[in-house]
Amino acid sequence: MNRHRRGTRAAAPPARPGAGAGPWPRPHPCVCDDPGVDHPNDHVPGAPVRSGVPEHGRVPKYYAVKVRIASLVAELERGDPIPTERDLAERYGVARETVRQAVRELVLEGRLRRQGRGTVVAGPKLEQPLSLASYTEGVRRQGRTPGRTLVSLDRFRCPPALAAELGLTPGEPVWHLERVLLADDERVGLESTYVAVARVPRLDTEFDPDSSFYRYLRARGIAVGDADERVETVLATPREALLVGTPPALPMLLIHRVSRDTAGRPLERVRGLYRGDRFSFTARLRG
Repeated sequence: MNRHRRGTRAAAPPARPGAGAGPWPRPHPCVCDDPGVDHPNDHVPGAPVRSGVPEHGRVPKYYAVKVRIASLVAELERGDPIPTERDLAERYGVARETVRQAVRELVLEGRLRRQGRGTVVAGPKLEQPLSLASYTEGVRRQGRTPGRTLVSLDRFRCPPALAAELGLTPGEPVWHLERVLLADDERVGLESTYVAVARVPRLDTEFDPDSSFYRYLRARGIAVGDADERVETVLATPREALLVGTPPALPMLLIHRVSRDTAGRPLERVRGLYRGDRFSFTARLRG
């Protein structure tokens, strides 16, 4: 081992001709000493390059275990249990807390889910298109059964900020429809819809809360023409986490939507909160 006296500094290696002085590491061949990572042969399109392992090969111990558990999960089916923390710790020669941290991250990413006292494979995430299709249509296309549970349906006077988005006069009556979103009876999101009472005056008596709101509108001759959407990541509030059945620390995907009818008039204002471990969003882009 090379030793240097206190107060001295090891000489820096000579710079490559034309090499910049920036902070980024110089590229070098794809070599990783971790036997659990075979890059690029094991690389899946869309996965992190080199399985997230830096070029210098140094990663936290829990992350190396996480990569190995992820490889194990890829060989299992949805709902299959993974080995216990004790078994995984013995298999990989690490402490149980190291395994616990690795599994915790895989749960947050939606690769695993808790079931009783064990942990099972979660299966693929639901893919919700960023389009004018309803939540119901998007879930059914993936062979899952959509559902909704009514939280509340309230009527109140429209405040100024909401009135501006819906093209209303402040004080006009509006409906607020709040529902928990389900997929195969699993709670996966929370949706709030605001719409003018003048548009759907009998919403409280005619609408089935477990059905598609867009289908209800179409049956009454109201079609959605276009919409503006904004997507961001948030943490659920204590109330939202309780309704959706998630820990408050779980990242959520939040969609704000203002839709308009075919005549260009504002129709609805939606706040959709989706579990980050169970949802991904897709969009088709055209040049």
